[in-house]
Amino acid sequence: MVVGVQVPDELRYSADHEWARQQGDLVRVGITDYAQDALGDVVFVELPAEGTQVDAGGLLGEVESTKSVSEVYAPIAGVVRKVNTRLSDSPELLNSDPYGEAWICEIEPAEPSALEGLLDAQAYRALTEA
Repeated sequence: MVVGVQVPDELRYSADHEWARQQGDLVRVGITDYAQDALGDVVFVELPAEGTQVDAGGLLGEVESTKSVSEVYAPIAGVVRKVNTRLSDSPELLNSDPYGEAWICEIEPAEPSALEGLLDAQAYRALTEA
């Protein structure tokens, strides 16, 4: 595990290093601190289009860093209802505030219990330490 990586207890996580947070009827999605640390300095974010239907594990967009390009996957199935357009002008927010200002999109879940299938913080920590 990378030293100093944050894994907030209140979030749920995918094995692909995305996080998910219930926001009323929507689920806010972003990449984890572990993922942004592995990527290095983020220089570009390709956001999904609002209204896009996504499957759990389906492609949401891409994050380009000075090291590589990495795909971002939907942790749950549903419809993209809102995207964080601030990332178009300030992709570096993914490095400085991955769990706050740098969320990628909000998804209306296809199933109300969608988050239950994701990892809790303890399981995600175990994954990143393996």
